[in-house]
Amino acid sequence: MSAVRVLISDSMSDRAVEILKQRGVEVDFVPGLSPDELKDKIANYDGLAIRSSTVVTPDIISAATNLKVIGRAGIGVDNIDQKAATDAGIVVMNTPFGNAITTAEHTIAMMFAISRRIPQANASTHAGKWEKSGFMGQELYAKTLGIVGCGNIGKIVASRALGLQMKVIAYDPYLADAQAAELGVEKVDLDTLAARADYITLHTPLTDKTRGLVSKDFLAKTKQGVYIINCARGALVTEEDLLDALNSGHVAGAALDVFVVEPAKDNILFGHENVICTPHLGASTVEAQENVAVQVAEQIADFLLTGAVQNALNVPSVSAEDAPKLKPYMALAGQLGALIGQIAQSPIKSIHIIYEGAVSRLNVKPLTCVTVAGLLQPVLDGINMVNAPVRAAERGIKISETFYESSADFHTQIRLEVETENGKISASGTLFGDQSPRVVNIDGVPVEASLTPHMLFMRNEDKPGLIGALGTLLGNAGINIADFRLGRAEGTGQALAIVSVDEALTPEVLKQILELPQIARAHALSF
Repeated sequence: MSAVRVLISDSMSDRAVEILKQRGVEVDFVPGLSPDELKDKIANYDGLAIRSSTVVTPDIISAATNLKVIGRAGIGVDNIDQKAATDAGIVVMNTPFGNAITTAEHTIAMMFAISRRIPQANASTHAGKWEKSGFMGQELYAKTLGIVGCGNIGKIVASRALGLQMKVIAYDPYLADAQAAELGVEKVDLDTLAARADYITLHTPLTDKTRGLVSKDFLAKTKQGVYIINCARGALVTEEDLLDALNSGHVAGAALDVFVVEPAKDNILFGHENVICTPHLGASTVEAQENVAVQVAEQIADFLLTGAVQNALNVPSVSAEDAPKLKPYMALAGQLGALIGQIAQSPIKSIHIIYEGAVSRLNVKPLTCVTVAGLLQPVLDGINMVNAPVRAAERGIKISETFYESSADFHTQIRLEVETENGKISASGTLFGDQSPRVVNIDGVPVEASLTPHMLFMRNEDKPGLIGALGTLLGNAGINIADFRLGRAEGTGQALAIVSVDEALTPEVLKQILELPQIARAHALSF
């Protein structure tokens, strides 16, 4: 197996290179590449580690023919075209914890600075003016802080604000009531937050729904004299609307670390006496830069070497602990999907996966993705567990899961039921003692088989003579049978067989098999 290769295309702590090399990954550290240079080089790599300077466009992704993972040393992934990456089957990861404390601390620092007008007072004092009466400030004590987005960073901001004896309210559609109570914050809707908060700080991702969140309409709902702090993403704020609110005096001040256009060399908010700005310093501490570099290197290495998926944005995560437990199930799930995908003769309408016994207690989301990928691979190019759910959704294919703590037949079992335009097809599988995957049932017919690279699947009449006729036919074609498994559908006069052969069946041989009088259907399979 050739060594995996990773390109680091942005400035990053040397620890990232050290960690990748220690794990046996070949790494090239080439910061400052132009888009054309990156496009020319990217096909040589399995992984790409970036910060904020590299922009991963659809053109670059189309050239990344071997790329499997993009790791962002930081939280925001605005500089990665996630749709193009997902369509190409590339995992996109970030490092949401490495700079959480640093960004939260910067938020608190900005809140102090705007409240006490520290930057303005500093500049005045340096100029020898001693304008003590001109910089009357405001205490944070007993004020209400409204946090929009109570994820990793928002929670740390909340804890620091509570330590300052502020009242904290939070809006986050994913914040559970129990979590809010544990944090000591009051969960409210966005309009309530706007109406009650003395300070509003933003810690939500930039999405189509959150873009321009702080707009004219939102600001009209806020208190007279509110302060706005943004250390998240510049485009969360409509800068023209914020400027109008500052000029009218409705907003008392704004502290901004991020801007719609960066690097922000010119901005309509620059120079306003009630605005303080920093050049996207939220994650700019020695500790944070070290942390995110270490994390992105470890995550990329884990994924490429073990299959562990951490902090992925477009595929279910698989911890390093779970990866070895899931590995045999991934093989089983993929085989079941590939089996039905190859014998289905009409478009798929829905996919239902039943997890029984031991497997039902595992992290099955990756197994579902692998199953769907196996189903779609026979008809769609470039399918893997990353893009399979998206491709299925695009085609209107419904995916559902059911869980049973025990199985009537096995310690652990996965059952796959697929509805096509011509009817339903099902297959079940389990793991044997050596953790090898086995098919144990097809369309309700018990049949035990290991799936091998070259196989024949048949539906046939349950009459004498088939095995002899098939053996003779394959023998005359010079094809050796490695294993033959036959199952009978009791009371129907029908049976099915799954046959392992030493080499792929040619179209000519398959045609001859279909001409045997007992054969209803036959498919050449590959796994």
